[in-house]
Amino acid sequence: MSTAASFAPVDPTGAILGDEVYERLGDAILDGRLAPGERLRDVELATWLGVSRTPVREALQRLERIGLVEVAANRYTRVSSPSDAVRDDTHEFAALFLGNAVSLAVPRCSDEALADAVAIVDDIVEASRADDHGEIMAASARLFVLIVNATENVAFQRVMQEGDVAIRRNLGGWHPSIECPIERTTEYVAFREAVATRDGALAEATLRRIHGLR
Repeated sequence: MSTAASFAPVDPTGAILGDEVYERLGDAILDGRLAPGERLRDVELATWLGVSRTPVREALQRLERIGLVEVAANRYTRVSSPSDAVRDDTHEFAALFLGNAVSLAVPRCSDEALADAVAIVDDIVEASRADDHGEIMAASARLFVLIVNATENVAFQRVMQEGDVAIRRNLGGWHPSIECPIERTTEYVAFREAVATRDGALAEATLRRIHGLR
């Protein structure tokens, strides 16, 4: 159960207020300060965050649209609990979205961005060798953000900006599609080579195999 002490007041002179409240509430859902099933009251949240009810209501509407909050009119607004089907659908979406982003970003990104991407894939390769699922996921999340930004495509970036928190929440407890660490690492090494040589089509195809998609 969350308390007022769980939230620092929002700085009204910083980012756009509605975006800041959205990020704060999303982060609280991700780290468990706002737990699945917890009732969300706009007056209470506004008091904790030191803002009016309007940006809180706007943030809750955005969180509802991406599935992190569920609303029953005149009954409740609460944090949702992702089902297995939602988790599976999110994994499929994230893998396909990242694959599309890779195919765009790898041929066109700067040398610096490419080097950063390869370095992150190296981290994924090492985590796969160690069969460290948590670190594979953490490094993959870093790669996701970098690659989407490197697409230089505003539509991709906006989808990522709005959906990032839902993707991260729904993929909690993720496990690799390829269970064998040797086979999985071989595929990640192939993915690294495709990224390093700017072969976007091959990188996308390899990523799909890694995630069990054809």
